[in-house]
Amino acid sequence: ITNHPSLKNNFTLHPNDTQAILSDFLQAASENHQSYIISLFLSGLYTIFFFPVGFIGNILILVVNLDHSGRLTAPDLYFVNLAVADLVLVADSLIEVFNLKQGYYDKAGLCTFMNLFQQANMYSSVFFLTWMSFDRFVALTSTVGRSVPRARLSCCLIWVSSSLLTVLPFAIAQMQHAGELHFCFANVTQIQWLEVMLGFLLPFCILVLCYWRIAQVLLRSQREQNGPQQRPRRQKALRMISAAVLVFFLCWLPENVFASVHLLRGDTDGGTLWQDYPLTGHAVRLAAFSNSCLNPLIYGFLGETFQKKMRLLLQGRSRWSKLHRSASGKLIYVPAAQKCLHVTCHRASQSTCLDPNILPQTVMLPSNKLHTKGNTNSS
Repeated sequence: ITNHPSLKNNFTLHPNDTQAILSDFLQAASENHQSYIISLFLSGLYTIFFFPVGFIGNILILVVNLDHSGRLTAPDLYFVNLAVADLVLVADSLIEVFNLKQGYYDKAGLCTFMNLFQQANMYSSVFFLTWMSFDRFVALTSTVGRSVPRARLSCCLIWVSSSLLTVLPFAIAQMQHAGELHFCFANVTQIQWLEVMLGFLLPFCILVLCYWRIAQVLLRSQREQNGPQQRPRRQKALRMISAAVLVFFLCWLPENVFASVHLLRGDTDGGTLWQDYPLTGHAVRLAAFSNSCLNPLIYGFLGETFQKKMRLLLQGRSRWSKLHRSASGKLIYVPAAQKCLHVTCHRASQSTCLDPNILPQTVMLPSNKLHTKGNTNSS
């Protein structure tokens, strides 16, 4: 109350001043309650629709690719590493989901830890996404083969570069602000510019350039070889390309525009837009996390290779399930010298005659229905 403008030069509290203070307090409480309700709605929407898709989808990509009977190819390695980065980022998004009042932005230690974790996985996810696009462009426009050792080296370099781009700026910022108790490195202007430039603008330009060239190659190939069998595959590839660029742009653009406004505003009081506008910051952060949730749908379930592997995995599981259901059966060894094996079922007696020329074999018969009737006669 003593900080109210009406009391700076007058210590007498008038009824009008009390009414004004109470009105300001109720208005602020109403705005905070409204922001909390909207944040709760956005978090619930993300948790119900996007989080299950991202969590289950990325796990499914890992299971399908790692369970495949054949060796992992270079694109498979990129898919696996992208799924790992997206899976960690999706799991980490739960902290943002439950941070409805933006509490950790005001706690230096928690703010630093959260942003370190998010920044490293954000860089790795975006870099893998960009490198996969460049790899597809090279595969279509060049004769250079996709070797697995080169893919392993590329994956290692992406993880190392993502870690360095997170740890080095953090170390420099910590040295410059040593001794400050309420310092969070995510509020440093240079680090925020680095995130905008290397985490969005440069990858987005590479994505657009690569997919534009890929679309040109596919359209040219469609005109030259306009066969009825090739046309659906090219159309599906073009749809996947368009969806990849559009989803990346829509998910990451709001947060980067939000950060750019803060950077161009040139605030020097140490505050950020996330602290001044927590509701908007919460919304744009959830939108950025949604990209990791939608990546499995675009790069996995729209790709023909993943669909074939998924089909093979389900067929293998189906065969194993049938074999497991018949595990109560009994293995019967049938010698070649036997001419006929009489089997009595619970319905009626049946006779299964075997050619004496066939080799000895093993016959699967359910144990709950098996009953041999007497000894067989040799021929």
